[in-house]
Amino acid sequence: MAFRGVVTLDALGTLVELRQPAPLLAAEFQARGADVSERQAGAAIVEEIAYYRAHLDVGADAASLALLRERCAAVLREALERAGADLGDMSQAVVLEALLAALRFEPYPEVHAALVALRAAGRRLVVVSNWDISLHEMLERTGLCELVDGALSSAEVGAAKPDPEIFRRALELAGCSAQGGLHAGDSVDSDVAGARAAGLRPVLVARDGAPAVVPAGVAVIASLDELAALAA
Repeated sequence: MAFRGVVTLDALGTLVELRQPAPLLAAEFQARGADVSERQAGAAIVEEIAYYRAHLDVGADAASLALLRERCAAVLREALERAGADLGDMSQAVVLEALLAALRFEPYPEVHAALVALRAAGRRLVVVSNWDISLHEMLERTGLCELVDGALSSAEVGAAKPDPEIFRRALELAGCSAQGGLHAGDSVDSDVAGARAAGLRPVLVARDGAPAVVPAGVAVIASLDELAALAA
């Protein structure tokens, strides 16, 4: 099969979804002897996720990722206590263990088949995501690593979408130019804008319906089932 160019892909919201974390987090704390309600867990995880999103690029290697996770666990603990949860003398290591156990990413149902189809059509596939260095671990754990040709997180590159640098690095990893390439992602601001700046054709993945305003000339798909046709 002749090589026919690259398709870059966003991760969260495009390839994988995060399972509803509040009930999982409450269950993980309860399993470790703490009385944490789903309401309390829900309020706390919102704060933790906001902190993580603002600081994810700190996690560029194993040491800095460990530090980022420790800070996230501290934010979570403080938020749980403000919400009325009593963690007693639970160590920060156990709080972090519960947090990580509750964050479960799963591929969308069509993703495996869609990636296989794109590869069969001669496309090289690179995941490009605003994520810490554990992006690679997540792809391995979800079985997606073997279906793509590479992955780059914003933390390891030092540039986050929509900065075109992360896309340029993805093109280097794929060993090709932007010509004829596509990028699929669920954010107009990060994915569409970044792809255009890098010379890639953007495809907006709108699983919950298209936004009110879509930039002119941008294809909109409801799932990755539709991507192979656009990449043909």
